[in-house]
Amino acid sequence: MVRQPVTVNGVTRWKDTEEQLPHVEAPEAKGVTMRQEIGDVLRSIRQEEGRTLRDVSHGARVSLGYLSEVERGQKEASSELLASICAALNVPLAVMLFQVAERIAVAEGVTIPDTVPAEFQQEFSTDELIGA
Repeated sequence: MVRQPVTVNGVTRWKDTEEQLPHVEAPEAKGVTMRQEIGDVLRSIRQEEGRTLRDVSHGARVSLGYLSEVERGQKEASSELLASICAALNVPLAVMLFQVAERIAVAEGVTIPDTVPAEFQQEFSTDELIGA
């Protein structure tokens, strides 16, 4: 037991307390964040096209600073804003999101097949659905 001073209304008294070890926080696990992956993909698309932040921010009608924060993964962009940025980059939103999904799958160690399995092709072939 440890005696600690406790002051209430200007009166100091000693209180017996259990000895407490200093609080040490466990390090936070570094996981994949959606906003970071979205920002990395948007930046890579913009740089591949040779476009500047200023050019894309003007086309997307978003401030240059905000677009920069989105690319750095510091801001969570709304779906409307992402659609606007993708339109300014001349890339479909689905393509950008697919690239994000691929990056997250790699980071999580998940394998996503890039083709439709044969049993699904047979089961859901368009010829059978049409009646040919």
